[in-house]
Amino acid sequence: MKSILILFTLAGAAFAQNGFQIKPNDTIVFYGDSITDQRQYTVLTETFIVTRFPHYNVRFVHSGWGGDRVSGGGGGPVQERVKRDVTPYKPTVVTIMLGMNDGAYRAFNEDIFKTYSTGFEKLVGLIKEGSPGVRLTYIQPSPYDDVTRAPNFPMGYNYVLVRYGAFLKEYAARSGAQVADLNTNVVDMLKQANTTDPENAKKIVPDRVHPGWGGHLIMAEELLKAWGAPKAVTTVEIDAAAGRVITAENTTIVDLKGTSWRQKDAALPMPLPEKTVPVLLAVKSSDFVEALNQQILKVSGLKAGRYNLKINGTAIANFSNADLAKGVNLAEYPTPMMKQAEEVHAFTLKRSNVHNLRWRQLQTPMEKENYAQLAVVMANLDALDEEIAVRQRAAAKPAECLYELVMLTEPK
Repeated sequence: MKSILILFTLAGAAFAQNGFQIKPNDTIVFYGDSITDQRQYTVLTETFIVTRFPHYNVRFVHSGWGGDRVSGGGGGPVQERVKRDVTPYKPTVVTIMLGMNDGAYRAFNEDIFKTYSTGFEKLVGLIKEGSPGVRLTYIQPSPYDDVTRAPNFPMGYNYVLVRYGAFLKEYAARSGAQVADLNTNVVDMLKQANTTDPENAKKIVPDRVHPGWGGHLIMAEELLKAWGAPKAVTTVEIDAAAGRVITAENTTIVDLKGTSWRQKDAALPMPLPEKTVPVLLAVKSSDFVEALNQQILKVSGLKAGRYNLKINGTAIANFSNADLAKGVNLAEYPTPMMKQAEEVHAFTLKRSNVHNLRWRQLQTPMEKENYAQLAVVMANLDALDEEIAVRQRAAAKPAECLYELVMLTEPK
């Protein structure tokens, strides 16, 4: 049956946005130590927000500094860090992840903890003073890997970080802040990975402190879930026999003709940062796909047999009619939408690198030396940063795609 259907409901748009705490035109500053300075969970968070909410125009600032504690570190004392690396960006959202260095890599010590807790509260006061009305997210520290290798002392160092995280949860409750646990589920993932593949599990957090991309992906997942990020990119259900769309959430479907249609989504799937064994192991050992990357296509009413799904004329994968009736997750396949999302992530990395060059190699070491051209060079880098961001957001706008299901076999 030939039909033309257009379905893009307000319910579908609300489905994608409901409950997400990041809003259009927000500015997010990520503040922390070397784990934030890696710019991995932070750029993954940026890529997710840009691809899932391409019209939000959120600004991202990566302000981690290796070795930092609540008192500051190599980038200067905490007062200087906040004044230079947070306040000037006029943030509406600031995340804070500190604790790995503060615990001194030793068994829990009450005096050291007191320094951390009072210092953290002082840091929060400085941020609020410079940015009234800012929404804060306290990040319970990512783990020290006591899973794939034996602890260095009884109970291990991650126990100390968990104690620090418990303080942050309590402090968030009494100070009106959000809290994100970047420890528990990463540990759970490491345990599962260690059971499945012990040698490669060690590579997820290779030095026990600084995760690789796989660990950071799960950390980004936990931050995003704390903010209420939606798990679904799109949800589509089609009755091919009846020639009708049953569900079209966060997408527009037009020109449905049996087993072909045109579809324009409102969001893109989340790409993996790389497809190395440790990253794939981390994904397999976690709930990342289920929790944040669902791009479901269901097609019922098909004749029994196997079908090749083509998008824009490119073969994506083969599925049985039973597979399609149950639903397949297109976020796990090399679709044009995923390739577009990977392009967005490449822009995210470029933009982050430009800002880091401007901040760490020019502004911080040279700002007190009175170079006449320094301000000009930094302004040009800021302009380049914005130019890349414009391209990043343009690349994140989904394009209309032609879907076709081509039958390969039919039972005799």
